[in-house]
Amino acid sequence: MATTKFKGTEVELLGNEVNVGDKAPAVTVVNSDGLGDIVVGGAQDEKQLIIVVPSLDTGVCATETRNFNAKAAALSGVKTTVVSLDLPFAAGRFCSAEGINDLTVASDFRNKDFANAYGVLLGGSVLAGVTCRAIFVVETDGTVSYKEIVPEITEEPNYDAAIAAVS
Repeated sequence: MATTKFKGTEVELLGNEVNVGDKAPAVTVVNSDGLGDIVVGGAQDEKQLIIVVPSLDTGVCATETRNFNAKAAALSGVKTTVVSLDLPFAAGRFCSAEGINDLTVASDFRNKDFANAYGVLLGGSVLAGVTCRAIFVVETDGTVSYKEIVPEITEEPNYDAAIAAVS
């Protein structure tokens, strides 16, 4: 059973755990820019940096998204996507207000398919039903080459390790 922590309390992660070396499931999520369906994971033409956040409406998630937006601008041949369970409308407003334009922000609100397929759905806690904070790098053949489940949800991920893994 995979876990993370929220304010020091261990929280179970639900869904199918995906690890380095596994094939990344291809999952359809909703783009916050235009509400169209997009696919994350699986084999694609570019490497993928998939950033999972609980909600863009929190300080840590907003900071993380802004930081990855800045870092994504320097990456070439990498599709960078932030996935949360925020409604696409709220995510779109966040992107407009924050000038997020060097990565895609997507929502898994419909069926939590991404959260379940990647094993990042929080179980029994006050945050049950949202995602943990995680990073996945997926190679063009669909293989996961990097994974970070941030040990404490209230903390930021290891940006340098994630960028190094996708570079």
